[in-house]
Amino acid sequence: MPHPSVRALQGLASTLALALALSTVPAPLAAQLAVSSNDHKTSWVNGIITPVERPSPDTATIVDLGVVPPRVVATLDVPGGVAGPPQAVVLTPDEGLALVTSSSRVDPARPGQTLPNDVVSVIDLQAMPPRVVETLHVGGQAGGIAINRAGSLALVGTRRGGGVAVLGITGRTVRLLGTVSICDDGCDPSTPGFTPDGRTALVTRYNDHKVAILRVEGNEVRYTGTDISANLKPYPMAMSPVRNLAVVSNVGNGLVGGADTLSVIDLDARVPRVASTVSVLPLPEGLAFSPDGTYVAAASMNGSNAPPTSPLFNDFGVLSVFRLEDTTLTRVAEARIGHWCEGIAWNRTADVLVVQCAEQELQVFRFDGRTLTPAGAVTVGGVPTGIGTARP
Repeated sequence: MPHPSVRALQGLASTLALALALSTVPAPLAAQLAVSSNDHKTSWVNGIITPVERPSPDTATIVDLGVVPPRVVATLDVPGGVAGPPQAVVLTPDEGLALVTSSSRVDPARPGQTLPNDVVSVIDLQAMPPRVVETLHVGGQAGGIAINRAGSLALVGTRRGGGVAVLGITGRTVRLLGTVSICDDGCDPSTPGFTPDGRTALVTRYNDHKVAILRVEGNEVRYTGTDISANLKPYPMAMSPVRNLAVVSNVGNGLVGGADTLSVIDLDARVPRVASTVSVLPLPEGLAFSPDGTYVAAASMNGSNAPPTSPLFNDFGVLSVFRLEDTTLTRVAEARIGHWCEGIAWNRTADVLVVQCAEQELQVFRFDGRTLTPAGAVTVGGVPTGIGTARP
């Protein structure tokens, strides 16, 4: 038997060898959470959007984008709604909470019909299992939602009522601070967004074709009275994570054959303005910046949400990726996607995108800066209509 000091040296050598061996094993990718809001009140039947007479509860699916294909972490009952922009989910920067808006609810008096809803559900993502910890009522009809980089303030477009609800976030507590009026009742405030420093916010106004500018000081939010003329029916919006710049999707008049557009809004210009515009296929509701601000992805329905008998029907949607250079968008890649596709989410390294489609799945694509390559799909319950990740 070796001397104790020899055994100690042998043990140290074995420990060092094990540490060296472990150092050569690739570390697992860090988890990155995305939350998909899934509407069970509406279905897609033979190319037609159809109400469900006796729906099961809406759900939220928590997905890990740190692996390919993404992995479902949990699914829980959370109200959602198809009658709103897909920017209906946000996560706090630490991925501790998810806030999900619900734009519609079942009409108890009319089976298969819905009423506007004003609910924001707060999900504790760090609970085991994740669970809804708060339900807030913001008034009007809850639309898009945005959170500042500090994770202390969120804004909700109240599509009926002409305002923006302000939510304060402290730790795991979210409370309604008030509502800021920005237009007449019928203007339809839809999607808010914060600049990287959190001192300015924009809100798209669907019905009067404008984008409102708000100033933010701490928890105080005020409408400046200044609006930017966008294009026909600005609806979704994506804010650059690195610049005072936004991309607004103008969804036009829907299924009447118009060309829809993406407009780049430059907030650093002497007068904030639309600096450039690019045409896209009809109904680009999905819209998301890559985490480094280099690329913008847009998901156009392309008539895939029309009845098959419509002359504007196409049997597929289109995912487009644009490179942003200064204030100009240049298309670099396109791919066919499913029908009636809504929200988009990027992974942290901007080489994977997921797109919500009415086939009740998140369609997955790899992106190398030039091409989009299909990489499978993740099944979710109901029609996925809103998705969010933590803002970089």
